[in-house]
Amino acid sequence: MHLDHAGIATDDAADLAALYADLLDCEIVHEEEFDGMAVVFLELGGSYLELLEPLGDEGTIAGYLDRNGPGIHHLAFATDDIGGALDRARDLGIESIDEEPRPGAWGHEVAFLHPRDTGGVLVEFVEH
Repeated sequence: MHLDHAGIATDDAADLAALYADLLDCEIVHEEEFDGMAVVFLELGGSYLELLEPLGDEGTIAGYLDRNGPGIHHLAFATDDIGGALDRARDLGIESIDEEPRPGAWGHEVAFLHPRDTGGVLVEFVEH
C-alpha cells in the first residue's frame, strides 16, 4: 500500500484548488460531483489532494464541516486488493464503516475504517 490521497473538507473546493495549484505548483487532474459533493483532485508527486465540498446542507461532509470546520477529513491508502485490506483490518480488530467496498469518487472502489480504532484518523482504502 501507499498513500493515495488526503481528503480535505472545505466550503469552497474551487477556491482551495486554485490556492493549492499555485502554492504547491500542482495540477487539477479530476473534478466531479459525487454523492452530494463537489470533488476536486490535485496531483502532487504521485499522490493526490482530494477536496470535498458539500453541495447542500446535508451529508457527511456538511456534517463534518458543521462539527469541525474545514480541514483534513481522511487519509486514503491505495491497495490492489481492497477486500483483502478489509479482511486484514478485521483480523486486527479494527471496525470498518463499510463492510464491503463501495463505489467512490473517480470510479474507484473505497472502504472506510472507524477512526476510534485507527488513532483518531478516518482511514480509507481505495482500489483504482
